[in-house]
Amino acid sequence: MVSILTLNLRFGLAQDGPDDWQMRKKSLRDLLGQYAADFAGFQEANDFQIDYLADALPDYGYIGRRIPAPAFWQSNVIFFRKGWQCVHGDHFFLSPTPDIPSRFRDSRWPRQCTVGMFQRGGDRVICINTHLDFDPAVQAASVRIILERISGLPAEVPAILFGDFNAKPGSACHRILTGNAPERPSGTRIFQDVFCRPYPATYHGFTGKTDGDHIDWILYNGALAPTSCAAIQQVFDGRYPSDHYPLFATFDLSPGAPSP
Repeated sequence: MVSILTLNLRFGLAQDGPDDWQMRKKSLRDLLGQYAADFAGFQEANDFQIDYLADALPDYGYIGRRIPAPAFWQSNVIFFRKGWQCVHGDHFFLSPTPDIPSRFRDSRWPRQCTVGMFQRGGDRVICINTHLDFDPAVQAASVRIILERISGLPAEVPAILFGDFNAKPGSACHRILTGNAPERPSGTRIFQDVFCRPYPATYHGFTGKTDGDHIDWILYNGALAPTSCAAIQQVFDGRYPSDHYPLFATFDLSPGAPSP
């Protein structure tokens, strides 16, 4: 079995009043204690937040931190339980020039993706953590870059793609990833969504509302069988860990399953 947690942390330098990072970071530690996943993906992670996570997760390694990072930089990091070994890592930008810090002209921020291939005994899995911008055309171009980039990894190794997509299921980027759009790159992986209608809210803006948009996703491809999934809509230590709800999912690794 393999388990996944994904959460947009809400970058720690935001002026959020009672929900400032210093006020809510203890709730994050409590969340991680209760949902101890094999892999935990975080978006919008400032350096000091990554340091806090590393302290809260002593039995984990991580990849995806930009070193050195510009002031205010937000990384997409993947923490992995140390029983797993990272045998391949990749970090790139969602832009026409993925290997240099850059962005699409219509992208508000430089967006990025972190990829790791992990091994534990005879099991292997690819984890992909990303955070898309807001423009639908930029989102579509971004997921095409991700699909093309991971196409060089072994097709027989199952993959889990997670993060903040700033888009709902049924959007262009979701259709491209799930094989329902003609503009998807040919020969690339087709993902399935762990969740289905009615999709749970993931963005709540520190309000606790449960009728918001489902813009954070966990998708999977290959020899994986989902066994559970949930949006974690509870408070920890009296607070919400972020303005997004975390998502948690578990899978059975099924070597005999077909790979779409």
